[in-house]
Amino acid sequence: MMMDIKGKVIKYGDSVNTDVIIPSKFLVLIDPKDLAKHAMEGIDPDFSEKVKDRKIIVAGRNFGSGSSREQAPVSLKYAGVQCVLAESFARIFYRNAINIGLPIVECDGISKKVDDGEELEVIPREGLIKNLTKETKLKANPIPDFLLEIMEKGLVEYMKERKVKK
Repeated sequence: MMMDIKGKVIKYGDSVNTDVIIPSKFLVLIDPKDLAKHAMEGIDPDFSEKVKDRKIIVAGRNFGSGSSREQAPVSLKYAGVQCVLAESFARIFYRNAINIGLPIVECDGISKKVDDGEELEVIPREGLIKNLTKETKLKANPIPDFLLEIMEKGLVEYMKERKVKK
């Protein structure tokens, strides 16, 4: 099952929408690596540099709102983001992230308790976030086993295996 995730934080506020995660002018790109070059460009022009040594995004409420473009979580995953932690997610972004294998965890109050650059360890199955910088722990919503399995395998492979088992 899914491994624990450890990394430093890039922090954003509330309502980070898919239009700033991957601006629409880049939706013509097909290769995920090309999309990754433009991840967060609409809100943070320095993101591609930051993500080289900071792999966890922490945000406030309603992360991933806006259009239902799957390219938004794809661009983050291929840019090197290992996990997105937020107080809440837009429903379609949440499912798109799971389906493409981007770990995503809801944690009430995280945007007020974690600062940019801090180091975290995330244990998705337990819903536990350890702030290694402040030596504190936060309780998040644990991710159910079936969603962890989809994140690890991808939705298509997960469904193929389920069909074979029937």
